[in-house]
Amino acid sequence: MLFIIIVGTSSACSFNSNSKNNNNSTKDTSFNTQSVANKNDASDIVFRDTKGKEISLSSLKGKVVFINFWATWCPPCKREIPSINQLKKSFEGNDNIVFLMVDVDKNLTKSSKYMKNHDYDLSVYAAQSQIPPTFLENAIPTTVIIDKSGKMVGRVEGAADYSAPQVHKKLEDLIQNS
Repeated sequence: MLFIIIVGTSSACSFNSNSKNNNNSTKDTSFNTQSVANKNDASDIVFRDTKGKEISLSSLKGKVVFINFWATWCPPCKREIPSINQLKKSFEGNDNIVFLMVDVDKNLTKSSKYMKNHDYDLSVYAAQSQIPPTFLENAIPTTVIIDKSGKMVGRVEGAADYSAPQVHKKLEDLIQNS
């Protein structure tokens, strides 16, 4: 299944263990399965939530997984969070999709406080295992979509508007058809 969402403009923050510099370049971004379909390295990634509970992507097989890598210091990350929150609300009560907001700084106290202060219904996680470069390279926000079989079927590097109806439709199609 081809999963493409064109987002007119995008910006991202440079990310690596030594820098927190902003990169506000404008570019097109898309979920495109043609570029990621053969890069199925999702099964061993483990995340921890604010209560210390660990969850692996392999344990989520059978569900569509929306993963957003972000940080509280990243302006483009903060700009797209309201649309992610709206998208998640549109799937309220649907147990076939999971939203993971992964704080790249692993500061769950700070990131959960940020979510609470803005009334977002998004749980935060920290990676407990290495994130493959096919998921996260050098920029945040980065969003990855995993289908029900555990394969990465979409990736967007840079901010996007996830509240668009076509995004909901594409995720609904993955829930129904993968």
